[in-house]
Amino acid sequence: MKEKNGITLEVLRHSTAHVMAQAVKDLYRDVKLAIGPAIEDGFYYDFDATERFSEDDLEKIEKRMAEIVREDLPFERQEMPREEAIEFFRKRGEPYKVELLEEMEDETVSLYSQGDFVDLCRGPHVPSTGKIGAFKLLSLAGAYWRGDERNKMLQRIYGTAFFDKKSLRQYLRHLEEAKKRDHRKLGKELDLYSISEDVGPGLIHWHPKGARVRNIIETFWRQAHYDNGYELLYTPHIGRSELWQRSGHLDFYRESMYAPMNIDENNYFVKPMNCPFHIQIYNSQLRSYRDLPLRWAELGTVYRYEKGGVLHGLLRVRGFTQDDAHIFCTPEQIEDEILEVLRFSLYLWRCFGFEDITAYLATRPEKAVGDPKRWEQAMKSLEKAVEAEGLSCEIDEGGGAFYGPKIDLKIRDAIGREWQTTTIQFDFNLPERFDMTFTGADGEKHRPYMVHRALLGSIERFFGILVEHYAGAFPLWLAPVQVRVMTITDKQKAFAAEVLESLKKARIRAEADFRNEKLGFKIREAQVQKIPYALVIGDREVENRQVSPRGRGNLTLPSMDVETFISRIREESQVMGQTIL
Repeated sequence: MKEKNGITLEVLRHSTAHVMAQAVKDLYRDVKLAIGPAIEDGFYYDFDATERFSEDDLEKIEKRMAEIVREDLPFERQEMPREEAIEFFRKRGEPYKVELLEEMEDETVSLYSQGDFVDLCRGPHVPSTGKIGAFKLLSLAGAYWRGDERNKMLQRIYGTAFFDKKSLRQYLRHLEEAKKRDHRKLGKELDLYSISEDVGPGLIHWHPKGARVRNIIETFWRQAHYDNGYELLYTPHIGRSELWQRSGHLDFYRESMYAPMNIDENNYFVKPMNCPFHIQIYNSQLRSYRDLPLRWAELGTVYRYEKGGVLHGLLRVRGFTQDDAHIFCTPEQIEDEILEVLRFSLYLWRCFGFEDITAYLATRPEKAVGDPKRWEQAMKSLEKAVEAEGLSCEIDEGGGAFYGPKIDLKIRDAIGREWQTTTIQFDFNLPERFDMTFTGADGEKHRPYMVHRALLGSIERFFGILVEHYAGAFPLWLAPVQVRVMTITDKQKAFAAEVLESLKKARIRAEADFRNEKLGFKIREAQVQKIPYALVIGDREVENRQVSPRGRGNLTLPSMDVETFISRIREESQVMGQTIL
């Protein structure tokens, strides 16, 4: 429920943030207030406190919040001249509010109070604290004031609020499920990847099992691109500073680039993006309209600086491999190209098990480069593609980059979370900067259309999403180990070894568990590792030259010969009609 009795969920949550701030001030008198907005799934408030908050403190704050709600204090709005408000908060010892006010241009500002608590706020709020429904404080975190690591680290308390307890309970169950699926937890338990502080945060080490899944994804990705008319490129990891100056990255993206290295008295930067390199290949020879369209893709590893506080497992890193591509085409080809790239993107997502997909279309902002007619044609091609595929679509008016409109695709995972993934982005800037041309049928030079396109986004982030979507239990075609062959006693080792060899010859990813352990222990261990099939071999199986398969989820199949089992694996490893082994 997003609204009740004319009150939106956002207003409810922001009002609850004010109640939390009041409770904190009541309990901890030396606390200074920063900011407390509503966010997508709840709210937070940042505090400057001398003592470190703990989980026990959250319980105390919740208890005080409940008391404030029962008091049913009205939220009262008051307008005040800005200078007067500055003095008001200065006397109350609230330097962060003073700083915010000093930067405002408004001559008059609004304050909201409930009881003795007063906060700087534009509003609106619920009529009174008694209108606040069910709430829960969720977690603690550190946050630099205004997101700047040069500023003081504050303490952030996250919470959420709903109109009723049922919705809150449902959300908390959802959170518990999300914790179970956390790719950082599963990544360690399943031995998929790690991050070493000795090497540096945000830099991923792929372990054998994680690397196996990654290789399956990349091999599938490459073949799919060849099948869809792309050619693959490989480009350097570094480039001279002049390249990044010309592309505009040193002017507009410098803070996300790492310090240069000096080679032969020239500065080189590790690449944050692949685009300028693909343009260099385009410009390496004269191009004709007969050569177009060109569809060039690369799994290109790039490096971007991210602040330490925002790094998050595989989802926010400093070095990642982007499934990047660029399309260069004529104006006459653009509509077909956009439709094909959208279809290709949807095909890939469905192959990996994602069906709930929404398009977000960002239009021309006030300040933009490029011919307005090209913008109009680009927008029409995006709109037609979305319409042709029957996607639900939301329009972000004026939300496009200054250099071109775009479509973002967002997918929903198994527990309903939305992830921003695919981007199809026009670029009217770089073709001008690099003077890209092709010779048209009229013999004249023309500017090609350039489209940036990342489907999975980055391999690292996509892998993290995939782990959480499947809770680590990958579908058979993606599982790093598809089958574990296990014996009941040592007497079956010889036949079990034959079975293992047959599976491997059939390119099935199989491993042995011939340890002298109880069968129940071996089966449980295979289930914990989320291996799709355990093949149990006892005396009866040896005698009949068969195997007894046990699948995830306590699935027990009748005994069968090895070839029948291999056929079953091949059938279950099909993706859109292709067998992937």
